[in-house]
Amino acid sequence: MATVPVTATIPDAPVAASLPYTNREVSWLDFNERVLELAEDPEVPLLERTKFLAIFGTNLDEFFMVRVAGVHDQIEAGIMDARRPDGLTPVETLHAVSERVRTLMARHVRHWEEAIKPELTAYDIRIVDCDRCSPMELDEVDRYFHDQIFPALTPLGVGPGRPFPYISNLSLSLAVLLRDPITETEGFARVKVPKEVLPRFLEIGTRTFIPLETVIARHLDALFPGMEILHSSVFRVTRDADFTVSDEADDLLRAVEDELRRRRFGEVVRLEVGADMRPDVRQSLIDWLEIEEEQVFDLDGLLDLGDLWELHEVDGQRELHDPPFNPVVPGPFQGEDGEPADVLAAMRERDLLVHFPYDSFGATVERIVAQAVDDPAVLAIKMTVYRTSPDSSLIPSLIAAAERGKQAVCMVEVKARFDERRNIGWARALEEAGAHVVHGLPGLKTHAKALLIVRREGQGVRHYVQIGTGNFNAKTARIYEDFGLFTTDPDIAADVAEVFNLLTGYARPESFRKALVAPTHLRQGMVDEIDETIEAQNRGEGTLIRMKMNQLTDPGMIEALYRASKAGVKVELNVRGICCLVPGLEGVSENISVVSVVGRYLEHSRVYSFKRGDEQRILIGSGDLMGRNLNNRVELIVPVEDPFAQAYLTDTLDRCFADDTYAWDLSSNGDWTRRDGRTRSVHAELMERALTRARPADGPVHSQEDPPLEHR
Repeated sequence: MATVPVTATIPDAPVAASLPYTNREVSWLDFNERVLELAEDPEVPLLERTKFLAIFGTNLDEFFMVRVAGVHDQIEAGIMDARRPDGLTPVETLHAVSERVRTLMARHVRHWEEAIKPELTAYDIRIVDCDRCSPMELDEVDRYFHDQIFPALTPLGVGPGRPFPYISNLSLSLAVLLRDPITETEGFARVKVPKEVLPRFLEIGTRTFIPLETVIARHLDALFPGMEILHSSVFRVTRDADFTVSDEADDLLRAVEDELRRRRFGEVVRLEVGADMRPDVRQSLIDWLEIEEEQVFDLDGLLDLGDLWELHEVDGQRELHDPPFNPVVPGPFQGEDGEPADVLAAMRERDLLVHFPYDSFGATVERIVAQAVDDPAVLAIKMTVYRTSPDSSLIPSLIAAAERGKQAVCMVEVKARFDERRNIGWARALEEAGAHVVHGLPGLKTHAKALLIVRREGQGVRHYVQIGTGNFNAKTARIYEDFGLFTTDPDIAADVAEVFNLLTGYARPESFRKALVAPTHLRQGMVDEIDETIEAQNRGEGTLIRMKMNQLTDPGMIEALYRASKAGVKVELNVRGICCLVPGLEGVSENISVVSVVGRYLEHSRVYSFKRGDEQRILIGSGDLMGRNLNNRVELIVPVEDPFAQAYLTDTLDRCFADDTYAWDLSSNGDWTRRDGRTRSVHAELMERALTRARPADGPVHSQEDPPLEHR
């Protein structure tokens, strides 16, 4: 669907101008529509299409909990007329989002009911309601209900002395209308579907699944004995889940925990109801929840399709999945004669670049930390934690380092949205082991991905550094596409050391040697790179700017790219998600093209490449070109100078821009159009390249890692 560009005055841009800028929320919906298109693609394996339906649903949940909730907050705060860079007021934004979401949600449910579910049946994977079950299956359903489900249910009535109950965020519920046959009075009750403790899809026999709510609906008479069940239907509530914690709190961990508890009571931003819900019951929910009609979404089909993840893991259906791929161990990380690799020695030889999920996280990042823990010459290990997985060995390794007397320092960002509770647990475990734990700078989130190892060598010390574009997370490293640079470059190492000093102590570096660090230097550093490329273009040198990122929203950076286009610089952008820049406009952006790749793996790396004549400048790191990354986070971007690593990154960009299977082009009128050549897939090509570059003379070497569990 087209995203109509809106001309607006861009505040805080280097040169004030009236520039085209696309609405951020609508652009995000464009991205989620691309996810939905993958679910609709018949050439994608069937259970992978089911997965993309689940991803679309969970993506949309988070969008409402954060972005839509933020627009509601602006409206409630009385910010009614303030126009954002796209030219829309908060009220206009909310209307645009509501209309678009309504269409996408209906399409999402319809594709499940009319396409995916029938196709699964053809492969003997049945998702049915109780009324489609055989008598033998119903006997099993009844036993399961009485043994497992009934004890977990708590019906809550509404009436005199019984106020409408609190409905927790993202909970699925049954609205039940009853009549007392003796008094002939009607009543309302809510029954929560306990999918947090029970499977959403009850498996009966072999690969026959029944939604949990339909099993409960079949047995409502057991919950309300002696009452007449007049009506039951499903509804689901989404609440504002964003929050702000004061950095002046005496105990930051406790303050975050308090806010997590309050998150459960955020304002309602969306009510989803089954299309079969009686109008009077629907209106009662609107009144009790104190919401507007515009916040209600009627769906003709299964609610909460994010739970389709359960079906994605069905056993014995390999042909319905993508072909399996195990990350490989790059050559420098391969040990000899069964011994682990000496990664530190390999780093002393040259810089090393790894690429996830094609390379093994365990054999690279986790390996270097494990080696540092065991090495008596290592004095200190420092790392940042924004999001990490519960099964990662990194935190236990840091704990082991502290217990062995090494300086173990961990910058744990306890305000990483939706990972706060896990990070609080890691922070406390590290502190109990004697590690130094810090939580960053007041007013800023620490989003930088950095690992620093300090090792005694000769009469001095050497710093070993790893800088990533993604989190130190073993689980997401199997499905998120990211780069990691391993280097002993003295200037980069000194910069990273200063960043850690900045995070743990008191420091205000005036400049860095090679790194671009937000919020103090990254914005100007990127503008300088663009301006130097413009100057090279004006000198008649061959120029090219290529950028790969998750989101592009910052007005100032967009203005700088428009200036480059006007100067004749060719600009190629690979933006997975939100893109507020409008390409292809005569006199403004006719030299800019934008492509988005959405496919098997989540494109997540940030790569910024500038070609100026014979000079090739490539930087990678943690920050997108968004206001929050440039102004309100600690981000770390570093240059990649090793020729082999530069060639690898350039080749990766070439493949991304050439993809014609899972790539969409953005036009000047806001349309995203999927390429249909189906001759090249960047993910397939990079899997093959990984096998080639990691294959020793006697055959392939693979790490044996689990398949992906989630795709956020």
